[in-house]
Amino acid sequence: MMTAQEQFSELKRGTSEILSEKDLLAKLEKSVKTQKPLVIKAGFDPTAPDIHLGHTVLMQKMAQFQRLGHQVIFLIGDFTAMVGDPSGKSKTRPQLSQSEILANVETYKKQVYKILDPQKTIIRFNSEWLNTFKATDFIKLAAHANVARMLEREDFNRRYKEGQSISLHEFIYPLLQAYDSVALKADVELGGTDQKFNLLMGRELMRDHQLEAQVCFLMPLLEGLDGVQKMSKSLGNYIGVDESPNEIYGKMMSLPDALLRRYYDLLSSRPMTEVEAVFTKMKSGELNPKIVKSDLAVELVARYHNAEAGQSALKHFENVFAKKEIPDDIPEVFYPESEEVWIPKLLVVLKFAATTSEGKRLVSQGGVKIDDTPVKEEKLFKMAGKTLILQCGKRKFAKIKF
Repeated sequence: MMTAQEQFSELKRGTSEILSEKDLLAKLEKSVKTQKPLVIKAGFDPTAPDIHLGHTVLMQKMAQFQRLGHQVIFLIGDFTAMVGDPSGKSKTRPQLSQSEILANVETYKKQVYKILDPQKTIIRFNSEWLNTFKATDFIKLAAHANVARMLEREDFNRRYKEGQSISLHEFIYPLLQAYDSVALKADVELGGTDQKFNLLMGRELMRDHQLEAQVCFLMPLLEGLDGVQKMSKSLGNYIGVDESPNEIYGKMMSLPDALLRRYYDLLSSRPMTEVEAVFTKMKSGELNPKIVKSDLAVELVARYHNAEAGQSALKHFENVFAKKEIPDDIPEVFYPESEEVWIPKLLVVLKFAATTSEGKRLVSQGGVKIDDTPVKEEKLFKMAGKTLILQCGKRKFAKIKF
């Protein structure tokens, strides 16, 4: 086992804030002395079925704790998902049905093991204890905070000043999350920087229950591929862990160079000494940023698929984009309409566009090529018996037979 100080140095990597560092070091020293692992808690409300790299920032830190020998609890907030976490929200979140929550839970469980060791991960549901609460228990829990304290939260305060609705059940959410820490007797809780209020509430509630207060690990919110907004599926600047190897690799290669160090710090499993050496070489000009980007892309593809897929995606990218070759494994599609073909509709059929409006936009912006020539018109005529290669964007290809 590493020393407490060595563990502390590794765990501090990529964090925004640890509350408090002194308490963490003390817990680690006690853990090393007693040979008893720390209990690490991270909660996830199953409000969406897909996990992207932004979500994995917390999971990577959980995996790091696992490698150091600590007990990681992946807490699924199936009860709190019915309330909806108000953190960072400008309006009340819609409440999910139990069937929606259970469907999302199954998808979560499948995806998290791409990052966490299934043999060392304990999955718990907060309905285990919160479903047993009586009305008196909720009243007692609510007595641990007041309205003035709740309105100190930036999101609540902003909504209150702007005259926007704040439902009473949203006030109870931080207390429910805090009670999870009491129920699990957590030593450490992980959360994004937007979760600071909730995590500190857990620290206080544990003290109120005469338990040793948890240490709060605040992790940064990962910027998306645009380099500006937080990674989000709705903004289209995300990389999903369930995406194909070629898609993950290709998207990573579009990452702005300015974000490379941040992505390495938050997503790479390479030791910090190696990362420092890589960026020292890159800064001196000894190492091309494209190589550094490619290495991380291969690492991520290998993590979410396998090592062979990582090398295959690298080769595919070089053939298609560096050498400008058409890939060998593009799908072949028979398209029955051959006299007059409306390209926006064809893009929807191929699932290269969600709607014909998006298809029209792709054509107008020069994002569609036929036989390596940019398409300028939306319609093709007299295509019967012909075959063409259609390319949409940088990574989507299809061979169309009419």
